[in-house]
Amino acid sequence: QVQLVESGGGLVQAGGSLRLSCAASGRTFSVYITGWFRQAPGKDREFVGRISWSGGSTALADSMKGRFTISREAAKNTVYLQMNSLKPEDTAVYYCAAQAVPVPLSALVDGTGYSYWGQGTQVTVSS
Repeated sequence: QVQLVESGGGLVQAGGSLRLSCAASGRTFSVYITGWFRQAPGKDREFVGRISWSGGSTALADSMKGRFTISREAAKNTVYLQMNSLKPEDTAVYYCAAQAVPVPLSALVDGTGYSYWGQGTQVTVSS
């Protein structure tokens, strides 16, 4: 089993920045890839980006490129989501997820390809 704990959410003004963390514990050696998702009230879950556990491969949703970056700190088994130039429409609960085996790319984007999920952290961007 892998446990994921997100942190770093909060209230920020439009144009501000936040860095979310996702700390993994348990059988972290089995993790293959981690992803970030968000869900706003009344909306479907949305893919934000993903990073391989080795840190060598990252991908971001097109709407996030240029504002968000994903990174990993191996020594801490932690994945980060740096969010800059935040907008009110970025308001959502942000979740990290992990998977231990390769799955189809589509499953990494729609979220069905992850076995482990964190509890989420709330990000609120005020205008």
